[in-house]
Amino acid sequence: MSLYKIRLELARDHDFPDGSSAHGYEFTAPLSDDGHIDHEAWKGLRDRCRVRRFWEGDDDEVGHLIRKPGGSWALHYDLLGDADDDESGYRFGDHVFRQGEYVSIKEHDDQMRTFKVVMVQPLQ
Repeated sequence: MSLYKIRLELARDHDFPDGSSAHGYEFTAPLSDDGHIDHEAWKGLRDRCRVRRFWEGDDDEVGHLIRKPGGSWALHYDLLGDADDDESGYRFGDHVFRQGEYVSIKEHDDQMRTFKVVMVQPLQ
């Protein structure tokens, strides 16, 4: 089981008709051979499963990939510290993280946005 660096960039939507490489997320997660987040591997690596939210015009937010009660995945930001500020990965447990796939995240403002997986790279 390996850790991977995953980059998500905003897919096209009403605010960004062409999508945006200046808006997105980079995070580290253990992936199974079929590209799913591996929960069992994550348990032993959770401190290394970091996330960075980058959004043009805003400061980067840094935190961790966490698993919430009930099994859903979320992005928890260290400086915010409040579970209400977590961003939920919509069905992250079901999604395959491979270049070209799409995933959705419910952001701080409760808006669901779609992101394209643009990079999945094993960490050395």
